[in-house]
Amino acid sequence: MKPVLLILALLTALGCSSPADNASESQEKDLPRIAIAGLAIESSTFSPAQTHEEAFHAKTGEDVFTLYPFLSPDSLDRKRAEWIPTLKGHALPGGIVTREAYESLVSKTLDMLRENGPYDGLFFDIHGAMSVVGLDDPEGDFIVRVREVIGKEPVISTCMDLHGNVSPRLAQNTDLITCYRLAPHEDAMESKKRAVENLLDRLESGKGKPAYKAWIPVPILLPGEKTSTRIEPGKSLYAKVGPAAQQEGVIDAAIWVGYAWADEPRNHAVVMVTGDEKEKVARTAEDLARSFWEVRNEFEFVAPTASLKESLDKAIASDKHPFMISDMGDNPTAGGAGDVAWTLREILARPEFKTESGPSLIYASIPGPELVEKAVEAGVGGTVEAYVGAAVDARYAPPIKLSGKIEAIEHGDVHAETEVVVKVGSVHVIVTKKRKPYHKEVDFTRLGLNPRETDIVVVKIGYLVPELYDMRADWIMALTPGGVDQDLERLDYKRIQRPMFPLDKDMEDPDLSARLVPSSDEGK
Repeated sequence: MKPVLLILALLTALGCSSPADNASESQEKDLPRIAIAGLAIESSTFSPAQTHEEAFHAKTGEDVFTLYPFLSPDSLDRKRAEWIPTLKGHALPGGIVTREAYESLVSKTLDMLRENGPYDGLFFDIHGAMSVVGLDDPEGDFIVRVREVIGKEPVISTCMDLHGNVSPRLAQNTDLITCYRLAPHEDAMESKKRAVENLLDRLESGKGKPAYKAWIPVPILLPGEKTSTRIEPGKSLYAKVGPAAQQEGVIDAAIWVGYAWADEPRNHAVVMVTGDEKEKVARTAEDLARSFWEVRNEFEFVAPTASLKESLDKAIASDKHPFMISDMGDNPTAGGAGDVAWTLREILARPEFKTESGPSLIYASIPGPELVEKAVEAGVGGTVEAYVGAAVDARYAPPIKLSGKIEAIEHGDVHAETEVVVKVGSVHVIVTKKRKPYHKEVDFTRLGLNPRETDIVVVKIGYLVPELYDMRADWIMALTPGGVDQDLERLDYKRIQRPMFPLDKDMEDPDLSARLVPSSDEGK
């Protein structure tokens, strides 16, 4: 045996590690230890609904990685760190979160962080528009409690929805922060990846926390349906963010529109820029904030709007199919309860839809667990009669007694659990055990419905998500009632900061100078 191999064999026999093993262990120890945590939801405080813990479908441990394709086992980013996923929960937008649900999810997260520390960094994946019973600024509260566990030294990189809110407390306790740059959010995963890679770069380079964080509150509160980046001025405004973030001395830049359907002091637009060059960070933030303020009067709805009656009149008269109607006021993708029955009541009352020979219409959707149970008993091809809707939000219409033929029953959807298609005249009503937004063509086709061959498709949504947008032949957004009413002036705001555009249209120009946020090292 060669001398080197003999020595290695003797070391192994004596229980000693080889130089190669030591090198491998050293390399492993050099990798930064990064935790993953976060809770995400948009919560309307103008809806009577409440959100409970099970709605978050929380993933823990290794299951968290399934949410991030860029952290797959063979990905480069996965290999750049020792990852410690804790708890990640993401709920459909809805009503205010119960205090019990919030405390339970946060406590579970903090326990996992305690068990697996210490950490060099943390990826904080949140939305930014969560409201909790009896608690202002939940994301700010959450990150402070995270800091109490992991300490001030780890670098926290936060990724958010651009419809989230950034309070001073959240801004201080995070280090790197970014948000989506597109609405609809086609860049969501790209943004999360950017947040992770910003964190990895700062840890690997030894630069750590940015020297400066500029935060500017912009007193604008607009719905996403007016600030889509598909159209101007949102398109050009957000086109400035990428180049701003690419400047030397700047790490990232972001504009938050904010969330319009919660009544808290933190709810307004915000600009933040992070980096190591003080003047450039501040100037960039001020430039973006001024750009936003200067175009405030140019924001319009992303599609034509009308009353429901006018929307239906137009759709019935149109030769363009499918004609899409957004039932906006009860949009579950923005925080509506999802069970307002007013729009469905108005549709079923129209004489045009009373017989099977009328214009074909799909209505997606209305919760009705009683009807679902009866339909499952009767089976496809049978008839069913039961009440649907208005179990949570009955302010605008009572429950509807729906009677018709059962055309489809499907089980297993993660949100709806069970879906039933009921034919009433020329209307296909999708009834769900639990509320569900309908975003994709497969949501319809799995139920035996063909939206492309349907005259009118009514969805509880605001701006159309990409698949529906590409499918539409024409589209109108109906100004319907609900917990996410698009007419903000009808909402009873009591706690947002005033003056606020557009509620106070003649307000004076605000102070849009950069506020340099203290480092996360400097207390709460």
